Amino acid sequence: MTRSRRRQLRIFLTVLLSLLLVTAAGIGAFRTSVSDALDVMQRRAGQRLDLYSTSLESEIARYAQLPGILGLAQPVDALIHDPNNPQRQQEANRYLERLAERTGASAIYIQDWLGEVVATSNWQRSDSYLGENDAYRPYFQDAAAGGTGRFFGVGTSRSEPGYYLSDGLYDGPRLLGVAVVKISLARVEKAWTESKSLVLVTDQNGVVILSSEPRWKFTAAEPLDAAVRAEFDRTRQYNRLPLPPLGLKTLRRLDSDVQVVLLPKASTSLPSSDPYPRHFLAKSRALAQSDWRVTELLSLDAVYELAYSRAALAGVLTALAIVALLWWSERRRHVRDKLAAREALQRAYNELERKVEDRTADLSSTNLRLQAEVAERARAEQHLRQTQDELVQAGKLAVIGQLSTGVAHELNQPLAAVRTLSGNAIRFLERGDLATASANLSTINELVEKMGSITSALRSFARKSTSSVGVTQLQRAIDNALFLVDQRLKKTRTQVLRPTMPEMLAVRCDPNRFEQVLVNLLTNALDELESYPAPRIEIACRRDGAQVVLSVRDNGPGLADSVRAHLFEPFFTTKPAGIGLGLGLTLSAGIVAEAGGALMGDNHPEGGAQFTLTLPAVSEEDQHD
Repeated sequence: MTRSRRRQLRIFLTVLLSLLLVTAAGIGAFRTSVSDALDVMQRRAGQRLDLYSTSLESEIARYAQLPGILGLAQPVDALIHDPNNPQRQQEANRYLERLAERTGASAIYIQDWLGEVVATSNWQRSDSYLGENDAYRPYFQDAAAGGTGRFFGVGTSRSEPGYYLSDGLYDGPRLLGVAVVKISLARVEKAWTESKSLVLVTDQNGVVILSSEPRWKFTAAEPLDAAVRAEFDRTRQYNRLPLPPLGLKTLRRLDSDVQVVLLPKASTSLPSSDPYPRHFLAKSRALAQSDWRVTELLSLDAVYELAYSRAALAGVLTALAIVALLWWSERRRHVRDKLAAREALQRAYNELERKVEDRTADLSSTNLRLQAEVAERARAEQHLRQTQDELVQAGKLAVIGQLSTGVAHELNQPLAAVRTLSGNAIRFLERGDLATASANLSTINELVEKMGSITSALRSFARKSTSSVGVTQLQRAIDNALFLVDQRLKKTRTQVLRPTMPEMLAVRCDPNRFEQVLVNLLTNALDELESYPAPRIEIACRRDGAQVVLSVRDNGPGLADSVRAHLFEPFFTTKPAGIGLGLGLTLSAGIVAEAGGALMGDNHPEGGAQFTLTLPAVSEEDQHD
């Protein structure tokens, strides 16, 4: 092969390899960009799905108890015992009409034990439900069987969709009728539409029953088979609507509830002039206590546009790098040929240059290796901080799990009282005894405020905190910590001695994390005092120059020597297997150390264990700043 042919072949291979490298760089940048964007979108979609699910469940929960208490109303009770009495039917109609206006329900009606509507809130309309027989509806059959009915469907009289809640009306074991409340979920759909989100809710058969996009409503995510359509015809759940397919096509499944889908442009009112296909990220979630699924669709147009831009940029940069490398290689070859022509004199120069290049390459390799080690250590430190944050949050959740029984007991009593007082208030209102009804409602308000303070404290404590340093008011932090363990203190009859301290005394530490440290120390003390007579916990606090010293002491058996030696070691615990991981004190010591303080544990000279916190104090001027 001649020299000219070899040069041509070398040029061809160089161009081919360059094209492959540019293509690989573009594809890699595109895939990385899309993958990163999908991960971010999944996390954000999960947070929004929490809001959508909560809003829908809250709307239904507002009316969940209404059918069950209708039987307590005097007009309804009188009617179901004498359904053929016109006067009682008229009284019940008017009562249900007023109740529907107050609650905002679409319709409230009473059926006899055969399913015929004997009283309804829309009795004055020409298309009222009076005289209809809905015994074939599942919500009537479920209530008649002794359960509670929950059913979404389209009305057969006015073709209005709604959610039906039903409950049986009994005289002892005998079924007298069924109370039904129909509510509209249009307010939830309106809120979704105003938020500019693409949200839909499907039932167990894949029928879209709620949607922020009007065209999607009462379509099927998947084609319906003959058996399902026959069941719809029998129950008239959707009043014989055609339920056409929505046309969603799954392109890629990322997880059990996350997938990339293709949606025909005709299925949406969104602009159809985009240069990319209508690809969406679809994330769904099952609703609690129902067989519905809520799904959010996030457009991937911007993701692909950014990915194409990054791919083009990566290709251009790779091409520039290859050109620079080829230029440098050609220039080096030219210099080498020129130096070779100088023969012996240049050989010494070439040898010297080679040695310099070798040493430069070694230094460059060493420098790159050191840079890689520094980057790896930085990543390890970041991962350690993330792990510590997760462990701190896990410790919070573990504490909340231990407190859950007491909180449930604390909430059950007010709830039972609210249920009784609300029922009595209705009776007193019917009798015209407004003073007694007002007193009952005032008591209910106090009980609700009490329950709100309990749930507010738990929600604040469970909030995920960061490692950033803030300012903590000691008096407030101690109040919150004692409030969280209040049930255990009452159960064990533990006496708590609290310090008298200035109201503005504060330390430099994240408030949420500081409360967790206090809760860990208090729960550890309560565990040690579980079966100890006359249990007592003392909390002391004092200012020591630029530091604040806070101690938590119990009058229990104290710390054994073998325990003190491993007190702050991870996974060391004296509790029985299955109770605790041995991370509470380790995480607490880490939180205090990050804030510039220290946590120590020892036995008090007068008996019992004592843990001492030392943290930087914050002046009143700094607090105001």
